Amino acid sequence: MSSFAKFGNELYTGRRSYDFVGKKKLWFLIAAVAIALAVLIPVAKGGFNLGIEFRGGSEFTVSNVKTTDASLGEKAVHDVVAGSVPRVANVAGTTMRIQTDKLTDDETIKIKEGLTTAYGVTDNEVTSTFVGPTWGADVTKQALIGLVVFVALATVLMALYFRTWKMSLSAIAGMLVTMFITAGVYALSDFEVTPSAIIGFLTVLSYSLYDTVVVFDKIRENTADLDSSTRRTFGEEVNLAVNQTLVRSINTMMVAILPVGAILFIGAGLLGAGTLRDLSLALFVGILIGTAATIFVAAPMYAWLRQNEPALVKQAQRVERRRADSAAKDAAAAQPAQA
Repeated sequence: MSSFAKFGNELYTGRRSYDFVGKKKLWFLIAAVAIALAVLIPVAKGGFNLGIEFRGGSEFTVSNVKTTDASLGEKAVHDVVAGSVPRVANVAGTTMRIQTDKLTDDETIKIKEGLTTAYGVTDNEVTSTFVGPTWGADVTKQALIGLVVFVALATVLMALYFRTWKMSLSAIAGMLVTMFITAGVYALSDFEVTPSAIIGFLTVLSYSLYDTVVVFDKIRENTADLDSSTRRTFGEEVNLAVNQTLVRSINTMMVAILPVGAILFIGAGLLGAGTLRDLSLALFVGILIGTAATIFVAAPMYAWLRQNEPALVKQAQRVERRRADSAAKDAAAAQPAQA
């Protein structure tokens, strides 16, 4: 722990530094490739694995099952609707969920009877619900509207808070990187996209902005008196701010990701709490990507957007002249000593 504290202190004072801003082209390239893959993955897979709330259909829930064998549920559906492709999942320790396409009332009754027999439960322990395509389309529409409204409000709020569109644009860029890559990983995992997953996406976007705001506040603090300073250039001050907040970003990420990881890997993975998988995966991936996006995308992009401003160019020239003068004085002072 003491070594980590020493590491953080060295980052804060500048004795140790990682060149996040100087390697911005590399980070932008990696982000662009990751986004391209995130877009291509769902396209190659034929789209996202939408939950029944979005695509519509029938759903059966079987409680207090004696076995969690998915093939029993599949057979119960196939015996009634040949060629159907049901989705069978263990959503809790003794609860099975079977989802199908739209069924008639007669088919629903027969499948319910088949599930009762297959899993050795009573009639009251098998329930069925139906989600119509109109309702599913409405949920999809509302989810997209919610996402668009969130991004729009975040853009406006960032602009008002930072009072510069360049900071706002950089923060939103980092957030969009988080959104695309998280969605790509979600598509790759083939987890169902449910309303809980959408909530998870919106949550991690908020987390990404929160982390970015903290770093940008430090950037604003470091560059407040930049006009009269010849110690560092603007890009160097931005890089210093990222290094100074690096430990804080890592600590916040770890505190957030540990309980989410427990839900995902222990709750959903080991204990079979399937209802938590969609939410926890979105949170787990989003927190990781959101932290990285702030460090490798948002802050370097802000430095890049401002690097050619006349005032900053002149300030950088003053820094270089001061360093050249200092180097010349050091060289002159060293010559008598060598003689």
